[in-house]
Amino acid sequence: MGKQDTNLGTPPPQHSGHRERLRERFRNGGGDALADYELLELVLFRALPRRDTKPLAKSLIAEFGSFADVINADFERLRNIKGVGESVATELKLIRAAAERFSREDVIGRSVMSSWDAVVDHCRRTMAFEQKEQFRILFLDRKNAIIADEVQQTGTVDHTPVYPREVMKRALELSASGIILVHNHPSGDPTPSKADIAMTGQVVEAGQALGITVHDHLIVGRQGHVSLKAQGKM
Repeated sequence: MGKQDTNLGTPPPQHSGHRERLRERFRNGGGDALADYELLELVLFRALPRRDTKPLAKSLIAEFGSFADVINADFERLRNIKGVGESVATELKLIRAAAERFSREDVIGRSVMSSWDAVVDHCRRTMAFEQKEQFRILFLDRKNAIIADEVQQTGTVDHTPVYPREVMKRALELSASGIILVHNHPSGDPTPSKADIAMTGQVVEAGQALGITVHDHLIVGRQGHVSLKAQGKM
């Protein structure tokens, strides 16, 4: 008589059926078929293959507010949540990195004139949820196609230092003919400040001396975005 299989007849974990039902709903209806916490559960399955992820998913949504807020949360803030180990935090940040890579690939090489909505979506997706101000530059060629997308500076919750000379130096290094300035307001309100408008004027002036056009300055936040060009403030 062979050795008895001690696992024979062991019922699967109670949450295994729930996982498969979530996967099936996602396969049939995509992300729109799931609530934020359910979509987050699917992400957590990979990091926590043997645990019921619903309680943790709901806890993360309660702490940060939405799926997007969780994915964009700071690594250390995530680690401070009970039940979030390094593997979970890494998995969440991997989703963020993948989204950023996809978003960037969607705009690089495309003319801003024919894909303006995609450009704005990219900027909001990559910056609107940041906890600190970032200053980003989109560099354009003579056909107004984006040739590079770079974060130049990261500041505090309400200020990022911007140096017009460094902006133009980088534009010349890339042989850019034009640029679009972008920064975020962690407060969520994209309304430009007097300092934002003044800084934009300084960069425009520096560009004029070198034949580099500043096409716009976008300010993004959770509540939307503002174009300084559309508002007549540059």
